[in-house]
Amino acid sequence: MRQLAFDFEAIGGAAIVVAPLVLRRQDRGRRAYLSGRAAEAGVLRAYERRGVTALHQRWRGQSGEIDMILRAPDTYVFCEVKQAASFDLAIERLHQGQMRRIHAAASEYLGLLPEGQLASVRFDLGIVDGRGDVRILENAFGHF
Repeated sequence: MRQLAFDFEAIGGAAIVVAPLVLRRQDRGRRAYLSGRAAEAGVLRAYERRGVTALHQRWRGQSGEIDMILRAPDTYVFCEVKQAASFDLAIERLHQGQMRRIHAAASEYLGLLPEGQLASVRFDLGIVDGRGDVRILENAFGHF
C-alpha cells in the first residue's frame, strides 16, 4: 500500500501543495535489504583476503540466523555483520539477546559436524561504516 505525504508551503496566507512525497515501506525495506547484502559482501571479501573460506551465508537454524559461517585453517568462524554510519554505531547494534541466539544457532550447526561441540570456534563481528569501510573484530563476543 502506498502512503502519500505532502509538502506544504504557505503563500500569501494559503497553504498549497508543493510536491507529493511517495513513502513506501517496500522501498525502505528493499534499500535496507540491499544495504545489508552489500555490507555482507564487503565483509566476505575482507575474510577472503585473509584466506578464510565461506561455508554459508545467512544460515538459519531453529534458534536463529547466522550471517556468515566461515572456515579458517583450524577454526569455524561465526560472524555477525552490522552496518551503520560509524563503526561505533555498528558495534552498538549488536545486543546480548542476539548474541545468545547466534550462540544457540552455532551450537545447532556444530551438531551437524563430525567434531561437534569439540570444534574450535570463534565469534566475530564484521562492521561496516557509512563509507563502506570494513573491519573485522575477531572474538568480538564469547560464550555466556
